[in-house]
Amino acid sequence: MTDDLAVSAADAEPFADDGGRRRRPPLHRAWIVAIVGFVTLIGAAGFRSVPSVLIDPLHQEFGWSRATIGFAVSVNLVLFGLFSPFAAALMDRFGIRRVVVVALTLVALGSGLTVFMTQAWQLVLLWGVVVGVGTGSMSMALVATLVNRWFVARRGLVSGVLTAAGATGQLVFLPLIAILADRYGWRTPALVVAAVALAVVPLVILFVRDHPHDVGLQAYGATAEDPGLPLPHPVGSAAAQALSSLRKAARTRAFWLLAGGFAICGMSTNGLVGTHFVPAAHDHGMPTTMAASLLALIGIFDIAGTIFSGWMTDRVDPRFLLVGYYALRGLSLMLLPSLLGPSVQPTMWFFIIFYGLDWIATVPPTVALCREWFDVSAPVVFGWVFASHQIGAAIAATGAGAVRDVTGTYSLAWFTAGGLCLLAAGLSWAIPRRVAAKRQAVPV
Repeated sequence: MTDDLAVSAADAEPFADDGGRRRRPPLHRAWIVAIVGFVTLIGAAGFRSVPSVLIDPLHQEFGWSRATIGFAVSVNLVLFGLFSPFAAALMDRFGIRRVVVVALTLVALGSGLTVFMTQAWQLVLLWGVVVGVGTGSMSMALVATLVNRWFVARRGLVSGVLTAAGATGQLVFLPLIAILADRYGWRTPALVVAAVALAVVPLVILFVRDHPHDVGLQAYGATAEDPGLPLPHPVGSAAAQALSSLRKAARTRAFWLLAGGFAICGMSTNGLVGTHFVPAAHDHGMPTTMAASLLALIGIFDIAGTIFSGWMTDRVDPRFLLVGYYALRGLSLMLLPSLLGPSVQPTMWFFIIFYGLDWIATVPPTVALCREWFDVSAPVVFGWVFASHQIGAAIAATGAGAVRDVTGTYSLAWFTAGGLCLLAAGLSWAIPRRVAAKRQAVPV
């Protein structure tokens, strides 16, 4: 590689063309890869959230219980989290482009074939397993892999933007899917999902490459001191790599502190607020439609909050960010029972705005700390940390429902989650920083 490749587009100055005019260098390929990744993640989030809109139509046509349909959704959610580290290992072994193309194809098959199903087990297989594995292959592991390979500068900002794609996907797809299902039946949105997934495949094939070296470049912002992560050369199967990375990471204190904090993050967002905010608000006399609208607003503010968190991660110790996010979230959850009522008061608007900004702001600093500690294995290790997030969400979704059944109110669930968030702040504070001069890659 020639010496001039050592200067990335991030540091390049405007140069003169033949006419003596000054112009900026061409756009670095990393930004094109990031844009396609953003589109892919929008689709993955939308595909994953579709079943929640189709529960009633499927119940009405087939007579399946909501528990049965909910089981298929649960399988989808669990695989979305648990398959993430294996997807990262597959990306190390076969490349980002191949894994994402196969994942989009799985989503198209799983969604498209549901129009022919007649039995409940087919729903579990297609939407639970096939679509779950497909979307899990395009989850946070894709964010970590893409950012760590293609960026040195602006890592935090890019990880924030890509993470925000999840909220954007739900905002884009859910209203569309609800309208299509209402007007044309549930089969039409299922086919739309399949078509959209297939439409993204050519973009991935044309524009995504596995590593900057594949096109003769260095990572965006690469310097002599930090040239970016090398292309991994895993030995053995992807499953063995994922499990090996987990074993090695589990020997470090940092992994357990990150995983513990992120499990509480899942409990206090997707598991508790995402699942139970609407029925809890309804318990206090708020109309369901109003409560659902407030939850949608959380998703809107989540986009701005996550992007800002990524920008801050490039400038502030990520541990301090996590401490602030978790502590403030815990305090807000403890206040929530006193804010709920039949109408939306100014204090509730404050909660919605704050909680939206904080919703997944924890992702960029968590990705940064995984890279600091685990280097080339960071995407796979982050996949395991993200799996703990989904497990925490599943525990809270069930646990909060049990609290409501036993006590007749969600108050204990809010206070417990608030206390756990304060614990997560303490866990984040305890994460040690790794001295750059002593960094060693965790072998795969």
